[in-house]
This record gives sequence, structure tokens and C-alpha cells, in this order.
Amino acid sequence: MLKLYIGNKNYSSWSMRPWVLLKQADIAFEEVMVRFGKDAFADDSAFKQGVRTVSPAGRVPVLLDDGFAVWDTLAIAEYIAEKFPQKQLWPQQTHARARARSICAEMHSGFGGLRSACPMNIEASLAQAGALAWRDKPAVRTDVERLVAMWTELLDQHGGAGGSGGPQFLFGEFSIADAFFAPVCMRLTSYALPVPPHIADYVARVSQAPGVKAWIKEALAEKDFLAFEEPYRTAR
Repeated sequence: MLKLYIGNKNYSSWSMRPWVLLKQADIAFEEVMVRFGKDAFADDSAFKQGVRTVSPAGRVPVLLDDGFAVWDTLAIAEYIAEKFPQKQLWPQQTHARARARSICAEMHSGFGGLRSACPMNIEASLAQAGALAWRDKPAVRTDVERLVAMWTELLDQHGGAGGSGGPQFLFGEFSIADAFFAPVCMRLTSYALPVPPHIADYVARVSQAPGVKAWIKEALAEKDFLAFEEPYRTAR
């Protein structure tokens, strides 16, 4: 069976992507959660030491397949898509598949303003922090504007406006692209960042997808406050 090493569900946006992808596609896997803990990203931390037992990169997520390790979210997604072609995790049409890969790569390497100002925190309601980021961080506004433009184009092209019984997502059916942007949907919600109604509707549909809904439920159940992940508030 596949084994997926992840960090805390409330905070680990990178871990969320392959976990949601596997769960949504109904692919069996064993989860191994490696708690971030104090100073998680220091070279000598318990977290780093634990993850380095399976990956030299010392970061989550890591996928093990019969002892073979694949790390980095995009590499894991590609591996899963190749191992389970019947699941059709990428769009089937050539141009749509290329576009899906392009936006996943863009997510993988970009949106630094949104990442740094609005780290994922599913449990928290951070509208005040979001309002400050929107007012004081031009990079956050630029990132959200790019997301709105990207998603609007794809939803228009691929019928993902969410009509009755119709396709719901960026390329019609849920794909790797939606899994990649699921943590962004969490950020938009937690920080109450302003988006048009059709984008808010897409965020709501992603949040209700079975794989995403399962992740959210388990994130809310963690109750594991990590101060270093939350510079904008104190423990309650």
C-alpha cells in the first residue's frame, strides 16, 4: 500500500495537496503524520530527523511506494497519475492537460505574497489579519487578482460554473489542478479575502469535495496550536 508522510493538517498546505488527491480519487494509502513541533524547520529538529528517515529533503509530503520514496508535491502528483491512469487525474484533452500542468507549476513556484502574508490555518478565523494584508501588502492583492483571472478563464472554458448536475471544477471534473489550489481556497476563506461571487462559489465547491471535506474535518480535530505558525495571534 502507498504510504504518505504529511505534516499537521491545520497548517501544512503542501501535505494537503497529495492527501486530498488520493482521498478524492479513492486510492488507498496509509497516512503517517509527522508533527511539526517546536523549531520544526531547524536542521536538528525532531521533525526534520523524522522525515529524513524516508526523504533526504527532510520535508513533507513524501510518498512511499513499496519503499520507493517520491518527494515534492508536483512529483508525487505525477507519480500517482502515472500509477493510476484509470483515475484520469489530469484532464484528458491535450491542451487542457498542458494548461493544468502549467497552472500547477505556477502554483508550485509562485504566489509568494499570499503564502507569506496568509499562511494556511484552517481552524482560525483571521478576517482582521486578511484585511490588513489586503490593505498593506500589494503582493497579496496581485496574487488574488491573478487567481481570480486564472480561475474565471478556466471555469468559463471548461463548464465549471457549477450548474445543476454539471461539472464543478477548473477542468470540469476534480483534477490535480483543483487539489493544488485547495490550500489557496482555505486561505481565501480563513482570511476572508475579497473575491467575486463566482470565485467564492468555486471555493465553496472545492471545500465540499469529499477529499477536501475530509481533510478539513481532520484539521479541525487536531487542536494542536503551534505558535511559530501563527505570528498574528496568541494561543487561546
